[in-house]
Formats: sequence, structure tokens, C-alpha cells
Amino acid sequence: MNTLTGFTAPLAQAIEFIWREAELLDHKDYVQWAALWSESGRYVVPIDPDTDDFEANLNYAFDDARMRDLRIERLTAGYSPSAVDAAKTVRSVSRFTLVEAAGEVVEVNCAQLLYAYKRGVHTPFVADLNYRIRFSAGVATLERKVVRLINSTDSLSALGFLL
Repeated sequence: MNTLTGFTAPLAQAIEFIWREAELLDHKDYVQWAALWSESGRYVVPIDPDTDDFEANLNYAFDDARMRDLRIERLTAGYSPSAVDAAKTVRSVSRFTLVEAAGEVVEVNCAQLLYAYKRGVHTPFVADLNYRIRFSAGVATLERKVVRLINSTDSLSALGFLL
């Protein structure tokens, strides 16, 4: 059943996938989040807001499957004080724009407002997101997620969790 009337089928499917990903991250369900990814998928948080050459530039995150697994291990193993006392987060994802729908791959741009709460302090993280999602045989997998923080060139802290 399509719950998003007025959208094309590829965009509606992508939006539902993106909302599900945000929910998993807010609930710190990193195992299920990791299952959303393709083996070749990339999670990228660039410092330079204008770059598309992520390999040649410095990034806050440039994770392949191995690095995502290591990041999840750090977040869940209980060895890191910042992970044990991890921030509570709430994400709101909106302003969806279909970039391309070609074959099995759908690319979507959207905006994210993320609030992290830790030790009485609310910290906003605002970003433009780009998703590349593959829909194959009824299964959606994340090929790429790029998080372009609007203040990425400022000095940032508390980026240990997944954006």
C-alpha cells in the first residue's frame, strides 16, 4: 500500500526507506541500520560542502562496509565513554526531491534536522542529504548516503554518532 499519495512510486518508496533509516538511527538500532546497506555502499560526511570528490578530500566520515561495522562496534561495545553516554537523537527528514530514477536506482535529495540531547544540552545538526537507493526484487538497499552539514567548515564536536 502506498501511503504517500501525490508522489511517484519511486520517490514514495525512497521516502519511506529514508524515514525508516532515520527511525532506526534514533532508536540506535545499528544492526538493522547496517542491514539497509549494500556491501559497496558509502556513508559520507564531507567537510567541504561543495565537493563531490570524496576520495580526494577530507571528510568527517567516508565509510565503506568495513568502516561502518567498526563505527557500529564503537557505538555499541560499551568501551567508549561517549558511546555509553550517547546522545538521544530525533531526526526530522523532509523537502524530498527526486534527482533521478533510472532502472533499479533512485537518487533523492532531502533536508534533515537532527537534535541531539546529552547532559542537559540540545545540539542541532542541520544538513542536506543525498541518498542513492537500489530497489531490486522488492528489497531496498542503500548505495550511498551523503550528509552535507550546513556548518561543516566550522569546528564541530560530538559527531561520534551516525548522522
